[in-house]
Amino acid sequence: MNPAIGYTAIVAVAVASALIGFYGLRVSRTTSDFYVASRTVRPWWNASAIGGEYLSAASFLGIAGLILLTGSAGLWFPIGYTAGYLMLLLFVAAPLRRSGAYTIPDFTEARLESVWARRVTSTLVIVIGWFYIVPQLQGAALTVRITTGLPPWAGSLAVAVIVAVVVAAGGMRSITFVQAFQFWLKLTALAVPVVVLLIMVGGVEPALPPVEAFPATAGPGDLEVYRTVSLMVALLLGTLGLPHVLVRFYTNPDGTAARRTTVIVLVLLSVFYLFPTAFGFLGRAFAPDLAVSGDADALVLLLPGRLVPGPVGDLLTALVIAGAFAAFLSTSSGLVVSLAGVISQDLLGGSVRGFRIAAIASSFVPLVVALVTESAGLAGSVGLVFAFTASTLCPMLILGIWWRGLTARGAIAGMLTGAVLSGAAILGGSLLSAAAPGIRPFLEQPAAWTVPVAVLVTVLASRADRRGVPRGADAFLTRLHVPEAVRRRLP
Repeated sequence: MNPAIGYTAIVAVAVASALIGFYGLRVSRTTSDFYVASRTVRPWWNASAIGGEYLSAASFLGIAGLILLTGSAGLWFPIGYTAGYLMLLLFVAAPLRRSGAYTIPDFTEARLESVWARRVTSTLVIVIGWFYIVPQLQGAALTVRITTGLPPWAGSLAVAVIVAVVVAAGGMRSITFVQAFQFWLKLTALAVPVVVLLIMVGGVEPALPPVEAFPATAGPGDLEVYRTVSLMVALLLGTLGLPHVLVRFYTNPDGTAARRTTVIVLVLLSVFYLFPTAFGFLGRAFAPDLAVSGDADALVLLLPGRLVPGPVGDLLTALVIAGAFAAFLSTSSGLVVSLAGVISQDLLGGSVRGFRIAAIASSFVPLVVALVTESAGLAGSVGLVFAFTASTLCPMLILGIWWRGLTARGAIAGMLTGAVLSGAAILGGSLLSAAAPGIRPFLEQPAAWTVPVAVLVTVLASRADRRGVPRGADAFLTRLHVPEAVRRRLP
């Protein structure tokens, strides 16, 4: 690959993102601008921004690579990523917006009237955010290494620096403009190459005959029931606890706008995921050697140049490089905004200056982790973060919104139980499964058992602490579930 193509695409995206971000700085004046864009973001803008930050390295690069490796089993990832927003629409979006909170810990403290519940939530948000940023930085390292020949650390460092500067400068309002732009760039960067490739390969003989490229062992008949169910539990419920996604609903004017935003996001994601899926199946037919070489996550970057030689192939390659870099920047930006809001409010007084300091810290801690670790596969890494989120924040949010009996002790017990169990499965899975291979699926995909245990502990601990139900629980739940238009008519 010509390094000039990679340099040009990466610099163009970085400059465009910075210019749009600094334009947003002109309208970022108040603390509310920095945290929730003064709650004035309309559904289409917000949906585009959510798509921008949600479609991460795992979506842009990882899904195609996973389908290249596993066939139709990899389709469960885009299905789960998209269906998670249906869960948000049904259970969380509007009530969360009506809570009036700035962050998830704000919601926890207001709902449970407990500082300790807030602290546990804040800690989990920070842990989730940092470990979600790490795959983005590793994806940037992969992209820069393949497209420019620079050492991998250069890509991680570039993304961390750009994100820290843009977020610290303009906060949520600025990032909204940037992420909306980056969503449409990512969609274009995959859609155009896929259409061109499908046209160009019409008369090209595939590297593998169809029976070998798409064997029965890579089809739905060979799926492991437990792994599939557990993965879907993680993706469906994990979306409900992603801090960078939830904070965007605070930027809508009201609960109705939050629901409309979620519906639009469902449509945008459904369209987007058609294209990395197509890349994956094209890769199985025309570039199966990438799976053997261990470069599966680079399929999207390498396939256009292989199938369309010459200037057209160079242009398509430049486009996908630009889209990939936009994915790293947009998701990292959303995560840093959510982390900066939590750290600033809990440790730095909640000021604009505190937000900026927290944004810089939130960018560089995961950078250190990314530099000293290696990616085990982008889609798989993010899937484990979803499992952890589904086991910790999701039960607290769902029960906090829909069950009056939730108490601070119950929520804390459930979150800590989910964190310990899922964390132990994720971090110690390789060691434990080597000693006892029979438990390997339960450790590699733990959500199917960690989520029910966390919910059960939360409910039992809350029932044992009935006197701990907050006095303002009824009033708070009324606020969550009564539409704004109805509340305005009440005396």
